[in-house]
This record gives sequence, C-alpha cells and structure tokens, in this order.
Amino acid sequence: MATKIRLQRNGRKSYAFYSIVIADVRAPRDGKFIEKIGTYNPNTNPATVDLKFDRALDWVLKGAQPTDTVRNILSREGVYMKKHLLGGVAKGAFGEAEAEAKFEAWKNNKQNGLQALKAKEDAAKQAEAKARLEVEKKINEEKAKALAEKKAAEAAAKAAEEAAAKAAEEAAEAPAEEAAATE
Repeated sequence: MATKIRLQRNGRKSYAFYSIVIADVRAPRDGKFIEKIGTYNPNTNPATVDLKFDRALDWVLKGAQPTDTVRNILSREGVYMKKHLLGGVAKGAFGEAEAEAKFEAWKNNKQNGLQALKAKEDAAKQAEAKARLEVEKKINEEKAKALAEKKAAEAAAKAAEEAAAKAAEEAAEAPAEEAAATE
C-alpha cells in the first residue's frame, strides 16, 4: 500500500490548523488516515509545529512520500537530516555515535540561528518603539510650546484689556473730580 505524509485540515473558516497524518494515497485530504504524527499551525509567527520526530523518521524510512509542505516541515525539523546521517551509517561512512554528534551539532546550530534571528527582531522592535517615543516627545513639546504661547498671548491681551479699563476708569473719575472741585 502506498502511503503519503500529508496535512489534514482542521480549524475554523479563515483560521486553518492542520494535523500531519500518514494516509493512503487514495484517501481524501480530510478523510481516513493511518496515524497522526503531529500538528502544524501556520497562524502563529513563526509557524508552530508539534511533531513526533521518531514516528515521522520511521515513516520516511519506510518510504512514505510527503507532500511539498510536509517535506518543508520535516526538513526544518531535521527528519531529513537524520535520514541522511542514518544513510551514511548504513554505508559505513561513519559510526552511529558520530552521526548523533553531527545531528546534535546541526540542531544546536539551527537553534542558535533562530535565537539570533529572534534577538535581531526584538532589537528592531525596541528601536522602532524608541523612535516612536522620540517622535511623540517632540510632538508633545511642540504642543506644549504652542499652548504656552497661546496662554501668554491671552494673559497679555487680558492685561492690556485691564489696563485700558483702568485708564478709562481714571479718565472718567478725573472729570468728575474736576467738576466736584469747581463747585
């Protein structure tokens, strides 16, 4: 029986979530399957993969053919690297312990690369947030300066108005005093 490693769609509309399954090549996408070996969630950043590594490797070694997407997932998770190393062990190119050491080195290198990439993204987010904060501070300073100028203009206008009112009062009182003095 020819087997295929494929994705089986789950989830709701516009929010796909997939199961990674082993199925007969004649079975429909969401139909009957032999074994579920993991899940794939493309909605997260980065995409989340939960894979039973040993079972996936076993099925790949048995000859199950993955779809393109599943092949990329398995390659990213290291199933094909492990298969390659086990092929070298079978041919006698190196021992099983050396193959395990190479696989662990590959896995650590990949993890370090992912951590470096994540650190770079975090640094970029922090720099962007700092730049936005600086722009916001400048805008707030400009608004505060404009508000202070407006309040100063209002205070000057009010003081001029009060001075004019006082001058008018004094001018009105002066003729009244002169009239009272002449009587």
